[in-house]
Amino acid sequence: MIGQARETFSAPEHRDVDDDRPRLECGVFGVYDVPDASAVAALGLHALQHRGQEACGIASFDGNRFHTERHMGHVGDAFAGPDLIDRLPGTHAIGHTRYSTAGGSFIRNVQPMFADLQAGGVALAHNGNLTNFLVLREQLVADGAIFQSTSDSEVILHLIARSRKAKVVDRFIDALSQIEGGYALVAMTNKKMIGVRDPLGIRPLVLGELDGKPVLASETCALDMIGARFTRDVEHGEMVVISEDGIESLRPFPAEHARPCVFEYVYFARPDSVVNGRSVYEVRKRMGRRLAQETFADADVIVPVPDSGLPAALGFSQESGIPFEMGIIRNHYVGRTFIQPTQGVRELGVRMKHSPNRTVLAGKRVILIDDSIVRGTTSLKIVRMVREAGATEVHLRSASPPIRWPDFYGIDMPDREHLLAANKSLEEMAAYLEVDSLGFLSVDGLYWAMDAGTRDPASPQFTDHYFTGDYPTRLLDREVAEGRKDQSSRQLSFLVSA
Repeated sequence: MIGQARETFSAPEHRDVDDDRPRLECGVFGVYDVPDASAVAALGLHALQHRGQEACGIASFDGNRFHTERHMGHVGDAFAGPDLIDRLPGTHAIGHTRYSTAGGSFIRNVQPMFADLQAGGVALAHNGNLTNFLVLREQLVADGAIFQSTSDSEVILHLIARSRKAKVVDRFIDALSQIEGGYALVAMTNKKMIGVRDPLGIRPLVLGELDGKPVLASETCALDMIGARFTRDVEHGEMVVISEDGIESLRPFPAEHARPCVFEYVYFARPDSVVNGRSVYEVRKRMGRRLAQETFADADVIVPVPDSGLPAALGFSQESGIPFEMGIIRNHYVGRTFIQPTQGVRELGVRMKHSPNRTVLAGKRVILIDDSIVRGTTSLKIVRMVREAGATEVHLRSASPPIRWPDFYGIDMPDREHLLAANKSLEEMAAYLEVDSLGFLSVDGLYWAMDAGTRDPASPQFTDHYFTGDYPTRLLDREVAEGRKDQSSRQLSFLVSA
């Protein structure tokens, strides 16, 4: 039985169309048999705020009822106040932070999602994207299913509900055997908490312990936030079932070679997290070291584009011997991006987030270090800002390889026609970005930074399709959409010729 569900219906924040940062999908969190579980979940979600800043939600279970709250906006705004544990009572809770990739920015798409099934209630928080979501949804709708959202996560609930298996865990396995893509799930039933990672381990999930009680989270920084101890990573293709009897590990899917998402290390994960046994901070510093070896330029100062470019810039400085300075200062109190009324005012928008430190930049040859370059619009604004502050030369370096392919596993990246590196040569990109030189980390350099040797084309160690075009799974929805597009074009061509 579900208690009162609370939803806030404020409009989503305006998205700056010139902000070309890649956006991650979500963060998930769960605690089992912990006093004031919803308050603990809120703290965990605070640590995962960087994984999704559009919306958030918590579902709790008090032994009799499920209680849910879902809000647009940040965790601190939604789940503050001493009455939180009164609104969301119970010793079990799961939580979610969201940036929409599949489905739009609406309250009905905010998670955790809840369904009252014949076997009892199920709350679900999902990180990632399903690549056969649209095909499955069409089949379910044709069979009479009624959807309350446009999120791919709801497909999983429908598949669980329609399974003919007797036990709830078997229903989950039956449902997940039908989906494809990258995902990490945390679910809560009347008696169990379930954590699952996709067969390739594309999306991260860790298991921790708080005073002897289990915790599930997207990153280890969430464990640190609540004072929990890291136990281990949930392995690729593993299902962890938590109950009053303890923790059970299941391997319900065919064994596959693990390919975790390498972009977690480039940009998404917090630098203080450890992902798949690797310190994100140390990996990013090694990226900077290798970048200095591969793309050295004679300069006076190394300047990071804050905040994600900081560790790589430090590594570049240590390797090259060129001093590291904070030549750009980030404003951490911008809040929601305002709706710029004119193009002229919009051009000033980058200064809301970044300001030049003129005493560092004036009269200097500057190497700018950023984590990645997507469309290049933000990079161009920052380059111009640095030049206006008096830099005599600007050399731009990306601590990741050129992004040439879009993502379909939970990262919100533009279509290929909008990716700068997919449409311009290195020289053309340098001219567009108005820099004296431009350099990218090589794919093998990235693997070196991961302490993984060189990339094996026959069996890559990571999911790296945004750099290589080598997608780790089939893209069924995309294949079907392209097939329908080709069919429509042929039909139109036939009609015109007739």
